[in-house]
Amino acid sequence: MEKCLLLGNGGREAVLAEYISKGYSLYTVCPYENPSIIEMVNKSGGKYIVADPFNKEIVSDFIKENNIEVCLISSDNLLQDGLIDVARELGLKTFGPTSKGAKIEWSKTYALDIVEKLAPQMIIKNYNITSIEELKNIINSYNDDSFVVKPEGLTGGKGVKVGGIHFKGKDEGLEYAKSCLEISGNVIIQDKIEGREFTVMALTDGENIVVTPTTFDYPYRFNEDKGPGTGGMGCLSFENGMLPFLEQKDIDECSNLIKETLKYINKDNLEFNGVIYGGFFKTKNGIKFIEFNSRFGDPEALNVLNSLETPFTDVMKNIFNKTLSTENCKFKKECTFTVYIVTKEYAVESRKEPLIFTISREAIEKQGVKIYFANTKHLEGNKYSSVSNSRLFGLTTSAKTLQEAKEKVYNAIKGNIDEKLDYRTDIGSIYEH
Repeated sequence: MEKCLLLGNGGREAVLAEYISKGYSLYTVCPYENPSIIEMVNKSGGKYIVADPFNKEIVSDFIKENNIEVCLISSDNLLQDGLIDVARELGLKTFGPTSKGAKIEWSKTYALDIVEKLAPQMIIKNYNITSIEELKNIINSYNDDSFVVKPEGLTGGKGVKVGGIHFKGKDEGLEYAKSCLEISGNVIIQDKIEGREFTVMALTDGENIVVTPTTFDYPYRFNEDKGPGTGGMGCLSFENGMLPFLEQKDIDECSNLIKETLKYINKDNLEFNGVIYGGFFKTKNGIKFIEFNSRFGDPEALNVLNSLETPFTDVMKNIFNKTLSTENCKFKKECTFTVYIVTKEYAVESRKEPLIFTISREAIEKQGVKIYFANTKHLEGNKYSSVSNSRLFGLTTSAKTLQEAKEKVYNAIKGNIDEKLDYRTDIGSIYEH
């Protein structure tokens, strides 16, 4: 059995570990022992070391010592830092873009420049600002806080702030924009528009793409989409692979942009394979582009991988062989449903000490709900500890109807997770955002 290195340690990597281990021996370099990932490493006869996955020398030595043949990375920061480049230099088959390919995610201005060239009608009016003076002038040109502030680099889904929601008034927006400008030397100010937000995610071998079922994410911390933005509090997909407010022509328009973008990025060398997805708005003036991501989303990965009918390891092989098609990458006609469990402080304030909590894992899994651990360590029995201020674990299931899937997850939560923990109780309601 071939050996596959997986780097990254969140809920997204937990579900990837499950599906990779069905066809490969799983190996990983991890900063802490994520229970889901370690379980799959052991189950598949692989190996792990606790070390810094950003340390290229450690990763390179681990690959050589264990004769690893395949590498999959789906973490934005690891991709930006060029860990796929390290694996490629050592001759591994790789799933994920090089640092140059991942630039469409880690540089918002680069992504906007590409879309401006390929589909100018999808661009929302924006300004790439590099000085305080320019920033003040642009913000003063707005009548009120109807603008969006976007940092240039990666922020884990928590950096974009929308006027009237995340900041009130022009002055507050200016202060946040100034802080972004100080960090990276530029900041994007964009018009605030009305519409329905959605993502289109595609698997790709660098040339061919297969669009996955369209997911609906819940990025805000509290019920009714209130509170700060987060990495995602939950996610769902429908049995027909569409969302109620979308038509096939909307998906086709977004897919076409994704294909053309790949062609642009890969015109000289194969810099990009794996997963690419775009965030979009459906507005009364057509589809508008928000941003690109160069890897699986989290929580979206939990939904998409659980909706695959084709074994994921077969999909990986078709990507390596550049033979990916809708014939060899199929999805089930089922709804998927995910809820993330977090600390009560998550996205609001930082905890100084790890949170010790209990969950009845066996009782949850008995109800047909899977647990994917993220920023969590196993202590003993049903006792766990948080590792950072991020999300703790995701609960995912699938069913013929959304209502059935929703009931399964929320019923599994009742009485089986510690009262110290928190989650949104309204995943499944489609809000305007």
